Amino acid sequence: MTLSPPAGWPDRLRDELGRIGPGFAVALTVAAAASFVSETYGGPVMLLALLLGMALNFLSEAGRCPAGIQFTSKRVLRIGIALLGLRIAASDVVALGLQTVELVVAGVVLTILSGVALARFVGRGARFGTLIGGATAICGASAALAIASVLPRRPESDRETIFVVVAVTTLSTIAMVIYPALFHALGFDRYQIGILVGATIHDVAQVVGAGYAVSDLTGDTGTVVKLFRVALLLPVVFIVSMLFARSRTGGETRQLPIPVFAIVFAALVVVNSFGIVPEAIREPLVGLSRWCLIAAVAAIGLSTSLKEIAKVGFPPVFVAVGTTIVLLVFTLAAVVMIAH
Repeated sequence: MTLSPPAGWPDRLRDELGRIGPGFAVALTVAAAASFVSETYGGPVMLLALLLGMALNFLSEAGRCPAGIQFTSKRVLRIGIALLGLRIAASDVVALGLQTVELVVAGVVLTILSGVALARFVGRGARFGTLIGGATAICGASAALAIASVLPRRPESDRETIFVVVAVTTLSTIAMVIYPALFHALGFDRYQIGILVGATIHDVAQVVGAGYAVSDLTGDTGTVVKLFRVALLLPVVFIVSMLFARSRTGGETRQLPIPVFAIVFAALVVVNSFGIVPEAIREPLVGLSRWCLIAAVAAIGLSTSLKEIAKVGFPPVFVAVGTTIVLLVFTLAAVVMIAH
C-alpha cells in the first residue's frame, strides 16, 4: 500500500511523502482494523492495535515501511496528545469540588512516586518507574506514550514503553470488570463509585464502561474525574521533562527537546474552557486525536517483536501491579475520609 503525491507538488514534499507514506498507510490500516474489531466484537482498541501491529512486525525490519512507522509512532502520537486538550474544560474541574481535586492530585503524585520506588526496588531505575507510574496515575496508554516521548532514549526504551502500554491496558480492563462490584460491596453510593472509578481506572474508555454500567450519575461523575486526571498530563510531562532534562548517553550530555505538544495541549484546554471552538469543529478534532493515538500505538506494535517483550521479565509486572494497588488503596481510604 502506498500514498502517491500529486505530480505538481514540490519535489522535496513529494520525496518526503513518498518516504513516510507506505509506513503511515500501514499503521492507519492496522488502526482501522483494530477499531473495527473493537466496535464489532468488543475489547480495548489500544490493546488490539498493539497486538495487530506486533503480528506485522516484519514490515518494520526492511523495505519502504520503517520510516513511516517511525513517523507515526512519534510525530502522529504528539499530534494526538496535543488534541486531547479539546476534551477538557476548566468548568469540569470546578464542578468536582476542592476535596475531589485534592484527592486526584495526591493520588497521581503518590502513584508516580510509588512507581519510582518499586522500580528501584526491583533494579529497573527511575526512568521505568516514572513511565509506569505516570501511565497508571494519569490515563494509561496515552500517558505512557506522552511521558516516554520526553524521557531519555535507551536501547530498551521501545520495549519498556510497549510493555507499559500492554500492562496498563490489561489492568484497566480487569479493573473495569472488578472495581464497580468491589466498590458496591464496600457500601459506597453511586456518586462515590463514580469518583472511585474515575480516580483509579487507567484508561478513559474503561472508566466510561465501568461508570455507566452502574448508573448515569456514576458514569458522568467518573468521566469528569477521569478527564481531570488527563488534564494533569500536562504538568507531569513538563516536570518529567525538566527532571530528565540532562541525561548521559554514550558519555555525552544531551538536552531533551521541549515538549511542544504539551504546550499545544495546554492552549487547547484554555480555548475549550472559553468555548471558542464550535462543537462542529471540536468533535472531529477529538475524533482525530483518537485516531492519531490508535495509529501511534499500532506503529509502536509494528516496531516491536514478541521476543523483545519476553525480555522484560517479571520485575516490571510487579511494578505495574504494585502501582495499581497503591492507587486503589489510597483512593479508597481518601474517599472514606471525605465521607466522614
